[in-house]
Amino acid sequence: MRVVFDTNVFISAFLVPGGKGERALLLAIRRELQLCTSLAILAETASKLRGKFSQSDADIKQALRLITRHAEVIKPSLRLEVLEDRPDNRILECAVAAAADLVVTGDRHLLRVRTFRGIPIVRLGDLLHSFPDDAV
Repeated sequence: MRVVFDTNVFISAFLVPGGKGERALLLAIRRELQLCTSLAILAETASKLRGKFSQSDADIKQALRLITRHAEVIKPSLRLEVLEDRPDNRILECAVAAAADLVVTGDRHLLRVRTFRGIPIVRLGDLLHSFPDDAV
């Protein structure tokens, strides 16, 4: 299963130990799903971790290294302007370019879309329901 995580999933993974975000990232680390991301998603993740959550540069570098070690970094050629929030468009671009099976997010604007070009957009909890609790 090819999956694109929104920035909020990555932030949850790094800031809430033992939480749903961390469980989802562990699925990618264990290769139980194929995580796909893009430079735009990584840049937004770094920016949010630094600006909104005051994480150190060392911690941010470590987080990005972990993501890129276990994800396929996609370079979308398609530029979308579907949603008002520009970073949300970068998520959709990555999902289309990756031929993703799912987009996972907590963003209400993306969740309202429900499906984009045949790719379901689901909450983190919905993804985790697909995997037994003892698997993560």
